[in-house]
Amino acid sequence: QVQLVESGGGSVQAGGSLRLSCAASGDTYLRKCMGWFRQAPGKEREGVAAIYIGLSTYYSDSVKGRFTISQDNAKNTVYLQMNSLKPEDTAMYYCAAKYACYSGSWHKRNEYNYWGQGTQVTVSS
Repeated sequence: QVQLVESGGGSVQAGGSLRLSCAASGDTYLRKCMGWFRQAPGKEREGVAAIYIGLSTYYSDSVKGRFTISQDNAKNTVYLQMNSLKPEDTAMYYCAAKYACYSGSWHKRNEYNYWGQGTQVTVSS
C-alpha cells in the first residue's frame, strides 16, 4: 500500500509562485511513477506532470516551461514548483502514484492506483 499527503497549496496573485509537496509512504515498488493532477470545478481531472524513478519527467503543454516536478528520495517527497501562475491554474491539485510512467500514458488518471486528498491552489488576476 501507498499513502500520499499533499501540502503547499494556497492563494496567490497571477505571476506568483507556489511549491506543492507530496509526502509518500509505503511500498516504493508501487510508486516509482509519481504524478500531479489537477481538477477545476466542472472540469475533468487532468495530468499536469509526472516523474519516473526520479529521472524521467513529463509535463502537459499547458504548464511546460512554468512548472517543474522533482523528487527527494531521502525525504520520500515529490515537489511541484509552479512559477508564473495564471488564473487558469486554479484547481484542486492531487498527487498520485503508480508502478511506472511512459511518455504516452503518464497523464492517464485511470492508470494511477494511489491518490492523495488534494490541496487547493487559487490564482487571482
